Amino acid sequence: MAAHWLFLGFILLIFGGKTETCLSVASSDLIFNIPEVGLLMVEQALADYAVMITELKKELGAQKCPVIVIVFGGSYGGMLSVYMRIRYPNIVAGALAANAPILSTAGLGDSRQFFRDVTTVGSYLIPFKDAVQGAFQKLNTLAQQKEYRRIQSVFSLCKTPSTPKDIHQLNGLLRNAFTMMAMLDYPYSTHFMGSMPAFPVKVACETMLNGTDLMSALRDTIGTVYNSTGQLTCYDLYSLYVECADPTGCGLGFDSYAWDYQACTEIEMCYESNNVTLTEQQTEQYCSKRWGVVPRPGWLKTQFWGDDLATASNIIFSNGDLDPWANGGIRKSLSPSLIAINIPEGAHHLDLRESNPADPESVIVARKEESEIIAQWVKAARKKSS
Repeated sequence: MAAHWLFLGFILLIFGGKTETCLSVASSDLIFNIPEVGLLMVEQALADYAVMITELKKELGAQKCPVIVIVFGGSYGGMLSVYMRIRYPNIVAGALAANAPILSTAGLGDSRQFFRDVTTVGSYLIPFKDAVQGAFQKLNTLAQQKEYRRIQSVFSLCKTPSTPKDIHQLNGLLRNAFTMMAMLDYPYSTHFMGSMPAFPVKVACETMLNGTDLMSALRDTIGTVYNSTGQLTCYDLYSLYVECADPTGCGLGFDSYAWDYQACTEIEMCYESNNVTLTEQQTEQYCSKRWGVVPRPGWLKTQFWGDDLATASNIIFSNGDLDPWANGGIRKSLSPSLIAINIPEGAHHLDLRESNPADPESVIVARKEESEIIAQWVKAARKKSS
């Protein structure tokens, strides 16, 4: 690491929170009340970081020192990194944004891209895709026939579904499993968002194709995400997956509330899939009922330049090709200082994870390139401030 940084000085790492909005208070009653929840804005997060960095320099007595700040982030955190460099170039000298979908979340590009890429991750095994689609068709047939007890038995559900709403929830649970596997297809086991084995897409393919029948095979396949430890005896539809304004999933717990609110305000998440996803009108109705707000389409594009980024500088856009978020971000370099790094065997911001013996060569090379570029930024900023 020292060689990559060219011995340019002391390095202080500051972790400001998780990739999603992080509020550390004792009671949930203090977090998501209206109107206080209105503070969950991209602009507020950026301003908080700007103030924190400025105050930290004062506390460390470093106002007059050439303190060079580089911001790093993956996914939503990567979006914030880009926006931080754009909004506060006087405070931040550069940014690394890993798998940051700054285009798709600003309403730019094809709304079908995300789920299309989810389905193509495992398409190197065409029989896998065909088997999954066949299982969904059988499920929908049973649902139309109201064979709810059969569905409960086949999918090992804790409770028997009894309404179309329950079947809709089951479809969401299933879809979410494939989304998670596609995103987190790391070459080693992880506990990042639940417990998953190494190469979960490969595990899922093998499980699906080795099943005795399509629907039970689909049940066992989603176990790669929801039950890799084998501890669950049944699947609870409404605790394992929470439907929200983001069809790609909001997660669980307090983070899910925060992301749901942001998907109802600034961040556009109206992505289409073959299953039923919320239309723009339905999303507006949901957000109005849930949070008392309506989405603001086009706001991120207006506020943070959309795809017209050419006059920005010192941003690395890294993307792991395995991640369905990748094509919602910047895949080609826009200038000598707006640099795209594509990682053929990389999953969701793999380059920002700690090194692992199972890391593919492509991510090792990407990390080295990122380090060298950032070292150049730091050197140039030091020279400018001296």
